[in-house]
Amino acid sequence: MSITAERKTELIKEYQQAEGDTGSPEVQVSILTERIRNLTEHLKEHKKDHHSRRGLLIMVGQRRRLLDYLKRKNQGRYEALIQSLGLRR
Repeated sequence: MSITAERKTELIKEYQQAEGDTGSPEVQVSILTERIRNLTEHLKEHKKDHHSRRGLLIMVGQRRRLLDYLKRKNQGRYEALIQSLGLRR
C-alpha cells in the first residue's frame, strides 16, 4: 500500500521545481497520487477494509486542497500537473 523510498525519490526528482525541493505542491500531489493509486488497488481486493478506505478519502481530500491552492496561485502549473499525472478536472 505504501510507496517505496526509491519510487518517492523518483517522483520528487521528476516534479521538483528546484534542486532539493520536496515541499512544492507538485511534489506533494504526485506523492499523494501514487499513494492513492496503490491504495485503490488494495481496496479492489479487500472490499471490506473500511479503515483504509477512510484513509483513502482523507488523502483524496488533501490532494484536492493542494490542487485548488495551485490553481489559485498559478493556473499554468496546475494544468501542466494534472496533464502529467492524468487527473481529471
